[in-house]
Amino acid sequence: MPRESKMRIHMERNIIIPQAINAIACEGSERVERPEKYRQWQARTIRAGFTQLPVDSMIMKKIENYVRELYHKEFFMDEDRKWLRMGWKGTILFALSTWKPNDYESVDGKTK
Repeated sequence: MPRESKMRIHMERNIIIPQAINAIACEGSERVERPEKYRQWQARTIRAGFTQLPVDSMIMKKIENYVRELYHKEFFMDEDRKWLRMGWKGTILFALSTWKPNDYESVDGKTK
């Protein structure tokens, strides 16, 4: 999104910045939320009958270039066990992945 985008400004102010502050700067009773580790979600999702899909290499390259050009040098992103991880100064803030049900049926009724 362009830097001037109202949607981007809204997302940064109301979602990304508060979560980043919570994860990086707050400890003890000041910490509002203690999110679970992404590997805990991975185990839970596999037990629920889903298969994790790999990170698309083209998407990864596009995001890496974008981050390198437009963000602070302390912001990082990498891939770990099919998770796209993003963070600040060594602290992981977000881990994203894609999943599909193990017995997924398409609209035409054929199993994929």
